[in-house]
Amino acid sequence: MAAAADRLLHLLRAAPASPAPAAVPSSRTRATFYHQPRSLRLAAGASGMRRVAVACSSAGAGGSGVEGDEEGMTYKGAGVDIDAGTELVRRIGRLAPAIGGFGGLFPFGDQFLVAGTDGVGTKLKLAFETGIHDTIGIDLVAMSVNDIVTSGAKPLFFLDYYATSKLDVDLAEKVIKGIVDGCRQSDCALLGGETAEMPDFYKEGEYDLSGFAVGAVKKDKVIDGKNIMEGDIIIGLPSSGVHSNGFSLARRVLEKSGLSLNDQLPRNDGMITTVGEALMAPTVIYVKQVLEIISKGGVKGIAHITGGGFTDNIPRVFPSGLGAKIFTAAWEVPPVFRWIQEVGKIEDAEMRRTFNMGIGMVLVVSKEAADGILEGTHGPNHAYRIGEVISGEGVHYV
Repeated sequence: MAAAADRLLHLLRAAPASPAPAAVPSSRTRATFYHQPRSLRLAAGASGMRRVAVACSSAGAGGSGVEGDEEGMTYKGAGVDIDAGTELVRRIGRLAPAIGGFGGLFPFGDQFLVAGTDGVGTKLKLAFETGIHDTIGIDLVAMSVNDIVTSGAKPLFFLDYYATSKLDVDLAEKVIKGIVDGCRQSDCALLGGETAEMPDFYKEGEYDLSGFAVGAVKKDKVIDGKNIMEGDIIIGLPSSGVHSNGFSLARRVLEKSGLSLNDQLPRNDGMITTVGEALMAPTVIYVKQVLEIISKGGVKGIAHITGGGFTDNIPRVFPSGLGAKIFTAAWEVPPVFRWIQEVGKIEDAEMRRTFNMGIGMVLVVSKEAADGILEGTHGPNHAYRIGEVISGEGVHYV
């Protein structure tokens, strides 16, 4: 144990070895907003792992992020430099050449253990402002298990790290409840965790989260993209919204808009939500759906659409010399993205490199398997044919 001023609370939080079916949070605690809600109208249309996810709560050297009306907002202007993160990964690659995938693979008998680690980023800032804490743990689990399932691995267990200035047991319980829910949704065990109480390091009432997951896949069943070829079909699985990336820019847009988090925002299904609820919608955990699709055969590569959006993530699973043609009208973009783009005057290319735009997971499948996979994905497990593999590098939008 550390000294009283900086002590660590080592709390082992064990979960059942056989998780129960997914549980949907039944209630949320919200902060009181002293702002008359408004209704918005939107215009129509619109072999190892290493990922750098840079999150900041205020702009750095890149500028304020709130440019003039004639200049569109950017992720870099909000303080997050994707190019700098990419350069760091390139340099790390010189030190550890095996690094670069969505999950790290470790040989273990006739299997690979596949591991992934992540946090939630500045989405936590909105959790503090909205008082919605019981789903942020789902985001935490999702960011890791969605990464390791891209190799075809089934998640086995998850561990978390919860750090705060002064431990609020009731608040921490809500957060950990979300982590338990996320583990149930991904059919893995919450094996344990670490709770750190660090006075003067975090603001009162705030906390930080990180975690990691480990899964396993047979060596002869690994999905690595090596067999992808020109003409293969790209299938997209819908997201619930922003998920857990791009919030430094999204929060700058919210600041510029002058709206409160309880102003109304339309949904694609005709219902009404609030800005806060739309932004805080928990990340979809794709594990069960992806593993079911893999079992049908024909899946050659999988990309989790997180930081870097379509533009940076899809090429990560392609062999050299191949690229993607994406049909942008193939799915309906959630209104929250159209709102972000309109208020921030953000260019299409910037949106596609920052946000998932309504597609949280991409699978590259053979032509022969595509129809069968699409026919079997309806209702809550819907999927879209969003593109095809082409000759040449990069992602092209049509």
